[in-house]
Amino acid sequence: MKTAVIIPTPLLAGQLLPAVRDFLWEFLVFGLKEARACIFAGSFFVLLLVSKHLPLFGLARYDFLCLAALALQAILLLTRVESRDEALTLCAFHVIGLALEIFKTHPAIGSWSYPEEGFLKIAGVPLYSGFMYAAVASYMCQAWHLLRLDLVDYPSYKLSVPLSIAVYLNFFTHHYFYDLRWLLLAGVLLVFRRCQVLFTVIEKQRSMPLVLAFFLVGFFIWVAENISTYLGAWVYPEQRAGWQIVSFGKISSWMLLVIISGMIVADLKQFREKKITRSPSAHG
Repeated sequence: MKTAVIIPTPLLAGQLLPAVRDFLWEFLVFGLKEARACIFAGSFFVLLLVSKHLPLFGLARYDFLCLAALALQAILLLTRVESRDEALTLCAFHVIGLALEIFKTHPAIGSWSYPEEGFLKIAGVPLYSGFMYAAVASYMCQAWHLLRLDLVDYPSYKLSVPLSIAVYLNFFTHHYFYDLRWLLLAGVLLVFRRCQVLFTVIEKQRSMPLVLAFFLVGFFIWVAENISTYLGAWVYPEQRAGWQIVSFGKISSWMLLVIISGMIVADLKQFREKKITRSPSAHG
């Protein structure tokens, strides 16, 4: 006959309650640091919202957003929230994003459009649109030092760089040839299968598969995209008659774009801060 072991309720509570309390506190701090990392993106959303209600005295809304984003970037630099190197990274993202925007909004492609008027445009694309891509880079740069990120088993650049280039090119070529996004996603799973991102919220270092991090960031960008289109930042063809939720398929596109973003930010941190650690297997 088995004897049941009865744990006194006060003892059980004494063990569980501190653990639950510590978890909830760490989760709260994690949320606060994530919000802090989104300072540029969050501020940009505020600009999108207020620009629909502020009197702009004849200034086009798209032009206001561009000038306001430039002022916001200057403030972050002057207050040293962002470093000069991080600002240069954001500029690179602005150029990469703007090139993609010009192609995607061309009448022959028509993936989305910017229906409002504006002076600060290139080929019909408002210059502020590049800041939406820069916001992704800003988040990654901020999260890197706020959460003390580190990458382990990062793949060889002989694999990751060509993969990232292929991902970027597919955003253009899939309009003329086969869409290789699912093949590229399979390549991402294969190349980054061992890579872990380490992060520290308070004291304890935790880990997460880098591929999962790619997906989570891509998902939340998709959520942000729904908010942005609702606020009139841009319009997809299916939204011209009225706003509707953005296709779930866009999550895969954002995930692929996040991979490119992660590569650029990781390279910056590797050369500037020596933060990437590699295991012997990562060089194979």
